[in-house]
Amino acid sequence: MPHVIIEYTDNLKAVSIPKLLKTINTTLLNHQDIIPIGGLRSRAIELSDYLVADGTQDDAFVHATLKIGKGRTEEEKKRLGDDLFRAIEQHFSTIYKDRYLALSMEIYEFISPTYKLNNIHQRYKK
Repeated sequence: MPHVIIEYTDNLKAVSIPKLLKTINTTLLNHQDIIPIGGLRSRAIELSDYLVADGTQDDAFVHATLKIGKGRTEEEKKRLGDDLFRAIEQHFSTIYKDRYLALSMEIYEFISPTYKLNNIHQRYKK
């Protein structure tokens, strides 16, 4: 943990999604005091079946979900959320000026136990 899932409409072909994923990871790794590098996962899902607003325009949307394990303070979650959403806004700033686009993000904190097995952390232990 954490995991970032980006859902985006397929009419956003002009935007580099791989670059967005790199930006997301870089942004979150600026918080290594609360983000374990070996647990970070980012992925994007292109949506071909969607309807935005009344469906009469070629509107687009991007929705980000940041999933984190419990244990971070409200201040830490706010810092993560603010920085991550700012990075996403910046990534889409040019296209936002040229077309109708909705950007949104939620933070989902697991309150129940999670099950995981991950030896990637070992590579980053000092």
